[in-house]
Amino acid sequence: MGAAFEVHRELGYGFLERVYQRALQVELKRRGVAAEIERRIQVQYKGVIVGDYDADLIADGCVAVEIKINPQYDKRDEAQLLNELKATGLKVGLLLNFGRTQVEYKRLVF
Repeated sequence: MGAAFEVHRELGYGFLERVYQRALQVELKRRGVAAEIERRIQVQYKGVIVGDYDADLIADGCVAVEIKINPQYDKRDEAQLLNELKATGLKVGLLLNFGRTQVEYKRLVF
């Protein structure tokens, strides 16, 4: 969480998601945490790949991070992160919203 707060402190709010995504990757790496952006995630249905998408950021290989720039959270954001956890097999997710004067965050466990 400290990395997200540092990114927001430096950049403020108003940039595109991609800017915060890359800045968070830089800050996590500065802190010794591996951070992979836009990892391709495959969605399977009964063993058949039915779609794919890019995860915003995977931290330390075990935490899915979903980055938003909205005025407020939406239940769909939580659903998106929970589906990402399900698709990746990861157990912990972090929803970060850089779209306000302070970073909002929510930790989800699947």
